[in-house]
Amino acid sequence: MTAADLDRVAGIATIGFPDHFEGRPCFANRLALNPAGCFVLQTPGGLEGYLVAYPWTRDAAPTLNTLFEAIPADAGVLYLHDLALTPAVRGQGWSKPAVAAVVDLAKAGGWATIALVAVNDAVDFWRGHGFDVRETPEMAAKLTSYGSDARYMVRTV
Repeated sequence: MTAADLDRVAGIATIGFPDHFEGRPCFANRLALNPAGCFVLQTPGGLEGYLVAYPWTRDAAPTLNTLFEAIPADAGVLYLHDLALTPAVRGQGWSKPAVAAVVDLAKAGGWATIALVAVNDAVDFWRGHGFDVRETPEMAAKLTSYGSDARYMVRTV
């Protein structure tokens, strides 16, 4: 991902996560903090998807559409912030290499765990990629802003 991709990435985010708005400044912030964890899916038809991941605190989820000054000093996981694909390319197998890229990134960075928050009834999708729901009382309260179907999930690499 580059700065030139950010308008399209923000547009795809509104398609993939209409109930979880995050604007262009949020994606610019993540790109600035962890460019190695920001990927795009470039097809002959154009940019059709993105993935954002960065180190984060274990058993925590960042507040939606919030800018960070730095990666947390107590980061203990690689957090998969978003994986979004346009309807034009969904169901074509693109999520598998995207998740593989995050696993490779985690291994290269020494992160033993990848974490994410599944929304839009995506728990089964993420289970298919090796993630398991991790429920704690603390996380239940933190996930309220993500919606009633939100689940914190983890995968060991």
